[in-house]
Amino acid sequence: MTVYSGPVFDMAAKQFGVIADYLEIPHDERDRLLLPKRAVTISCPIHRDDGTTAVFEGYRVQHHLTLGPTKGGTRFASSVDLGEVAALAIWMSWKCALAGLPYGGAKGGINVDPSQLSRHELEALSRRYMQEMIPFVGPHTDVMAPDMGTNEQVMAWFMDTYSMYQGKTVTEIVTGKPVSAGGTLGRREATGRGVVHLAVRVLKGLSISLSDATAVVQGFGNVGSVSASELFRLGVKVIAVSDHTCALHNPAGLDIPALIAHTSAHGVLKGFSNELQIDPATLLTIPCDVLVPAAMERVIDAKVAENLKCRVIAEGANGPTTPEADLILEKRQDEIVVLPDILCNSGGVVVSYFEWVQDLQQLFWEEEEVMRREYQILDRAFDQMVIRARRDKVPNRTAAMAIGVEKVRGAKMTRGLFP
Repeated sequence: MTVYSGPVFDMAAKQFGVIADYLEIPHDERDRLLLPKRAVTISCPIHRDDGTTAVFEGYRVQHHLTLGPTKGGTRFASSVDLGEVAALAIWMSWKCALAGLPYGGAKGGINVDPSQLSRHELEALSRRYMQEMIPFVGPHTDVMAPDMGTNEQVMAWFMDTYSMYQGKTVTEIVTGKPVSAGGTLGRREATGRGVVHLAVRVLKGLSISLSDATAVVQGFGNVGSVSASELFRLGVKVIAVSDHTCALHNPAGLDIPALIAHTSAHGVLKGFSNELQIDPATLLTIPCDVLVPAAMERVIDAKVAENLKCRVIAEGANGPTTPEADLILEKRQDEIVVLPDILCNSGGVVVSYFEWVQDLQQLFWEEEEVMRREYQILDRAFDQMVIRARRDKVPNRTAAMAIGVEKVRGAKMTRGLFP
């Protein structure tokens, strides 16, 4: 029995089971590797603008602290529950270990639709969440970052709230802050840039020129929009994009700068063009060279996997591909190269690590240095994954996750079990 439940946690557990079988991990060791060290559930009451009081449920899950403090985003979304947060924390553990970062995985969130909050209400909720979390977080315990529904401003409120309770400015308590409040250059773009950097490596390996390549991007938040912008800048034709309001398709290529200007002004893609709109359900199966799922978990199921017509899947979101879809993609390895989420979208946590280090040292880098170091770490992890996948004849996801799980397991075995 476990307090964690739901389709996202079940998916994370099933993925771990595959890796544990592959690594032949004894069954009596598996729960210690999978189940989180700590889960916190809180109530966040705030005063609404109309004078009423509303209470929102918040969560924080810290998967393990074996390699260092935990690290992970904080999500404000109506889908948030304890099982989803736990799954995301588990994936973050494997991701940090694969990248060689001195972190365990964490994740947090509030069950709320942030679009229904005024700015004043959003600030009140953000500050209340951090206030309730103060006993459980710290620069060497758990470091927060942005995720779906949160941004640089929310991180600044988190940092300020924590700092007021400490009586001094503690910039290193969160990452993804504005540069003016101790953030690092290149953090906002880091995840999308990393997605594109790795996708381009695969395209070159397949001898597909960027000027001839096409791309489809699902999700047009921070990760999706930056990915689309980088692909466009490199000469790749982005033929379709979507967000939760609509999907747009133009075989001749979309004007990505114009789309970004539209979403900056209106917040969503809807309203950009009626002529280019298509059924969002068809977006993932549009023929293209690069497919970037950068929205939600579990969007590529078995049925979608059978009908994919791309050469590369660059997973910008966490957990976009179900285990059932992975079985189909394993059979299609000669047709489709999968860049799994724990590698492909890890640029964000890599640069968050750089921000944390800079804050601790109070020594800040230029953006070119941030990007160079990010790509260096991504390339190293990519090479390790490819070597492992070829050596053991396993899918990329299995190879990537195995590397992460092995590092966490090795650290736990070396440190031992506290009596």
